[in-house]
Amino acid sequence: MGKDVIKTKIQADGLRYKVKEGGSPFASAGDFQAGTMSCFLCGKHRPRNTLKTRRLLGKAQHVCAPSCKEAEAAGAQKAATTATV
Repeated sequence: MGKDVIKTKIQADGLRYKVKEGGSPFASAGDFQAGTMSCFLCGKHRPRNTLKTRRLLGKAQHVCAPSCKEAEAAGAQKAATTATV
């Protein structure tokens, strides 16, 4: 009763997937500010408005605000709230 295994093969035109959805899970909603970026420290994708700019290694990098640990806790709390509604 597990997942059905879907075997794929490369076709002559180079396509492989017939059932895979196109696009990116990180696609922006039209506005550049509405998209996501990854945190330089933890690597998780977060909305741009939840990141802050910090100078690391001589360059401005985007990191979680106020910290990666607090952002993860807030994300987990938001997910739990959404699941119960």
